[in-house]
Amino acid sequence: MSQSLAKLLPEKVLKQEPIHQSEQLPKKDANMDAYRQLFDGILSQRLAPGTKLNEVELTQLFGVSRTLIRQALQRLQLEQVVEIHKNRGAFVAAPSPDLAQQILLARHTIELAVVKLACNRCKPQDAQKLQYMIDLEQSAIDQGDMATALRRSGEFHLQLAIVAGNQPFVHALRGLISQTSLIIAMYSHGGGNACARDEHSHLLAAVRDGDEAQGLQLMAHHLGHIVSGCDFTQSPQVANLQGAFAHLSIAGGGLGSGNTVK
Repeated sequence: MSQSLAKLLPEKVLKQEPIHQSEQLPKKDANMDAYRQLFDGILSQRLAPGTKLNEVELTQLFGVSRTLIRQALQRLQLEQVVEIHKNRGAFVAAPSPDLAQQILLARHTIELAVVKLACNRCKPQDAQKLQYMIDLEQSAIDQGDMATALRRSGEFHLQLAIVAGNQPFVHALRGLISQTSLIIAMYSHGGGNACARDEHSHLLAAVRDGDEAQGLQLMAHHLGHIVSGCDFTQSPQVANLQGAFAHLSIAGGGLGSGNTVK
């Protein structure tokens, strides 16, 4: 490992023992874990917009195969938070201020339509699942894990679209929600643009009761927090991969191996 990279890592990370092969995640879980670690790294701004995501370096950091890293990057590309360029590799997406505002407008338009549909289709089991997702989000907030809380918030909105029963909306929102999370991570000035638990709870109550007017008002107010909480003049700095994931327990051949990443 180069001296410059070593300086970025806490001593306890550099000295930790490799995880034995038997302790490593199954491939399916390892693929999901790599995806979540990358997604959470983007949302928490450990990986800033424009950061290059080197496959070889990520393979060593996560202790999984290059194929699994590539699959994780391709999933993030589908969610439009990572861009993959031929002969250049993968980079964290960096939507311009103009594109960011277009994305938020598109999401606002679709989410209002989703609420109208969901108010007429929500069943008791749907409401129960949505409540469970609110609880997961709050649990992440209570633990101070804001990146996971932001991801859980997005999952709540996506599940609401599933309840609405319109597949084109679900497909569109899958990308728009992930892009919104990136925009929040990129442009937030800390003005309260995260989805508050009580707002999700009130929105769920309106949907469960079939109250379209109340649901539309709550959703518009809810999404308005995202726009008001963004400063589109900010320019986040590009991050270093090993510094971004120094908190992880790395499998054999990773940070503890002493190899210089190329």
